[in-house]
Amino acid sequence: MNAPAENMAATPRSGAITPPHRTHTFKMLLKREFWEHKGGFFWAPLVAGGISLLLTVMAIIVGEVVARRAMADGKIDIDGGDFTVNGLDLGQLTSQMDPSRMHELANAMDLSMLLASSWPFIVLAFVVFFYCLGALYDERKDRSVLFWKSLPLSDRDTVLSKAASATLLAPALAVGASLVTMFGFLLVISLVALVHNGNPIELVWGPGSPLLVSASLIAAIPVYALWAMPTVGWLLLCSAWSRSKPFLWALMIPLFAGIFVSWFDLMQAFNMESTWFWKNVVARVLFSVMPGTWVSASNGLDVSPDTVRELISLKTMYATLLTPELWIGVLAGAVMIFAAIRLRRWRDDG
Repeated sequence: MNAPAENMAATPRSGAITPPHRTHTFKMLLKREFWEHKGGFFWAPLVAGGISLLLTVMAIIVGEVVARRAMADGKIDIDGGDFTVNGLDLGQLTSQMDPSRMHELANAMDLSMLLASSWPFIVLAFVVFFYCLGALYDERKDRSVLFWKSLPLSDRDTVLSKAASATLLAPALAVGASLVTMFGFLLVISLVALVHNGNPIELVWGPGSPLLVSASLIAAIPVYALWAMPTVGWLLLCSAWSRSKPFLWALMIPLFAGIFVSWFDLMQAFNMESTWFWKNVVARVLFSVMPGTWVSASNGLDVSPDTVRELISLKTMYATLLTPELWIGVLAGAVMIFAAIRLRRWRDDG
């Protein structure tokens, strides 16, 4: 008689509520950050890419108009050859190019693709900077921190979700916008080639390396996440600590530290110049969220048509992971993020 009752007591009811898994909670926190900052994370890079394409189209139109006006006085002389833009046969011009010129064309196309895709990344730097700066300060300012602390959400998960949004979510969305911009740029250039009797495969898609550039941009996401840690950690710490004007605190403390070190030549005690402090401390704390700033630190490459292929290679990309500057910055950023977590536990300005 009591066996069924015992079995029912031992078996959990199907309608029993189980606490959500920690990964599910973290995923929901990431969604919260995305929806609250969708304008900066999603739309801003797309708008920047759209402006880039619009300016490209306008530049092409202006070039066509100028060239057509110049035709009234005769043909245009370029590299010793006379031709007009509206009568230019790009197919014939391509057939007369030697291998060295084709190599130059390939490098120029790769550089053009990088420049076209750079607009969303420029916006990304500003978005991440001001997002981290206000991530913990704004919720104290509008008192919403009291609501979020009333929920079963730990300070650790909350702060880490904001750090992950800045170092992974925002860059991933910016890469998507940059790829859309890059392929839109290639389509515009292909249309121009077709208008002038050119073959887009031979002039645009063949010489260039759109797949290699795309793979390089995607592969840069984890490198960016690690390299940006000092700035992300510093801004989150300032956001959690400052009671007002976090931008001034975040900016002035590193700058005054650099001025103080330079003024009193403190780096001479380590047989180093003050420029080392400005480059490895001040610049890393303030500007590491700018994509591509790790290039000069890892291999010293300058962006030019001759170095583009080396610049976008995966070997060059991940060579940054072997530099001590990156890992020291990761450690410093992790320490500052931990301090931001501790500060959020007790600071609510009231």
